[in-house]
Amino acid sequence: MRIKGTCKRCGREFLADQVIENGGLCPWDGQPFAPDYALVLVQALRTAQENGSRLERALEAIADVHPEFTLDASSVVGDQTASITRLERNAIKQG
Repeated sequence: MRIKGTCKRCGREFLADQVIENGGLCPWDGQPFAPDYALVLVQALRTAQENGSRLERALEAIADVHPEFTLDASSVVGDQTASITRLERNAIKQG
């Protein structure tokens, strides 16, 4: 899974890998995304990507065996959607 985001300061898109590699800094303006929590942010982004990839592979494997059931999408991504919505609530600040 390749997580993408948008910097609230400069408005430019980035990949989570870029933030991880830069130690929690925006790859474009060089400013920290979470000054007091850079280590927590970097680890959480790394974990989200790794576990997201595992989830994607598992769902593909389930779909490949053509089981006699369907999955309720909200039961798989509901909490994740709520967290992403919380991040999106704050308008992008450009300047």
